[in-house]
Amino acid sequence: KQADKETTTTTTTMSSDKKIPKPVIFASSGLGGCIGWSIVHPANTLAVRWNLASMQNKTFSIRAMVQESGWMSLYDGLAAGLMRQVVYATTRFGLFETFRDKLHEIRGKTDFSSRVGVGAVTGGIAAYLSCPMEVAVVRMSNDTNLPAEERRNYKHVGDVFTRTLREEGVGAFWRGSTPFVTRAMFVGVFQVATLDQFKDFYAQNLGAKRDSVLNVFYAAMTSGFWA
Repeated sequence: KQADKETTTTTTTMSSDKKIPKPVIFASSGLGGCIGWSIVHPANTLAVRWNLASMQNKTFSIRAMVQESGWMSLYDGLAAGLMRQVVYATTRFGLFETFRDKLHEIRGKTDFSSRVGVGAVTGGIAAYLSCPMEVAVVRMSNDTNLPAEERRNYKHVGDVFTRTLREEGVGAFWRGSTPFVTRAMFVGVFQVATLDQFKDFYAQNLGAKRDSVLNVFYAAMTSGFWA
């Protein structure tokens, strides 16, 4: 009975609040992803260079990197990263809301299990679609960290796409995509699905209206902590 009550409350919460138009959800998701990525991109560049250096049994030094390439090299591949967010963030959140609502129409309710399933599926779809941009981000971010004779010296993100297609074929953009897609499916569950669940939780228990600034902030902080 308690479970039925919670499901009924969740259904009422979702149906009674005014729905945000889907184009707004898609657009705001992509915009938010781009703003966030602009802030964290330098940290991602460091992580890529550090990991690839360790895979090659090399010692990575931030000081040596700065001396050779300058601090601004941390923003190498930023354009590719923003393009990735346009695809990944937009589809990850936009498709989640779309699929969740469609499943709600079919089942007549939205519970945590449905959110988990939808989060995993839409996270995987978003990652698969954004694989070409992910390849471009990694290659541009790490190019200056390679020995001079091995560098590709990409001019811009368009150069990455055209040269990769010409030299390696379209399959290169999805080479090794399985771990990336699998990770995104888990992220879809532990970030997006729990975010949506916590929105209901805070709306019911703290009176923070669903999708209000306070409601989204609470839910985002909580889901981010668990993820």
